[in-house]
Amino acid sequence: MRVEIWSDIACPWCYIGKARFEEGLAAFGHRDEVEVVHRSYELDPKSAKGERTPVLDMLASKYGVPREQAEAMEARVAENAQASGLGYRSDREHGNTFDIHRLLHLAKARGRHDELLSLVFRANFAEERSVFEADTLVRLAAEAGLDAEEARRTLADESAYAEAVRADEREAAELGATGVPFFVLDRRLGVSGGQPAEVFTQALEKAWQGRSAEASASAQVSGQA
Repeated sequence: MRVEIWSDIACPWCYIGKARFEEGLAAFGHRDEVEVVHRSYELDPKSAKGERTPVLDMLASKYGVPREQAEAMEARVAENAQASGLGYRSDREHGNTFDIHRLLHLAKARGRHDELLSLVFRANFAEERSVFEADTLVRLAAEAGLDAEEARRTLADESAYAEAVRADEREAAELGATGVPFFVLDRRLGVSGGQPAEVFTQALEKAWQGRSAEASASAQVSGQA
C-alpha cells in the first residue's frame, strides 16, 4: 500500500503531521507493507526567492492581526509540537521553499528523501539554522548522506528537478488539495491536516480493508470467468 504525503517545510502542521503519521503507522499491523512517498507543495509560491521574513511578522501580515495574536497562534502550535516530542521555536524565518523542494527531489532520486526531509524540518523548526541559506542546505544534505557537491550543483542549477516539483504540485491540485499536509492512502482515501496518531492508524486500516475487499472481489470475478 502506498501513502503519498504532500507537504511544505515551512508548514508547522506538516512538521507535526509527519511525526504523528509515523506514530500512527507504527501502530498499524501491516506497516512493513506500506510505502511512504513524500511530494512537494509550496504554501507560499509567490514569495520572492531570497526574501526572508521573521515568521511572526509574516503571520501578522498574512492574517491581518496584531503581533501579540500572531504570537498566541504560534504558542498553540508550539504546544502541539512539544506534545509530539518535537522541538519548536518561533524566531525562525519564512521564505520561498522552491529550491528546498528541488533538493528534496535530488534526495528522493538518491534514496535519502525521508532523511533529508526530517533534517530540514528539524533545522527549520527546532534549531538555529536557516534553511533558506544554500550553505545550510548543503550541510543538511551531507548529513542526510548525499554528496555535498552534487547538492550544491543542484541548488545552483535552477532547472534541476524544477519540473518534478511542479508536477507534484499539479497532481495535488488535480486531487483537490488546497492545503497541507495532505495524505493520500492508496489513492482511495485522503486525510488532511496534522491529525492525531490514532486517526492515521484508523485511516490506514480503512484503506487496507478496502484494498483487501477489492482484491477479494477481483478474485471472485476471475474465478467465475
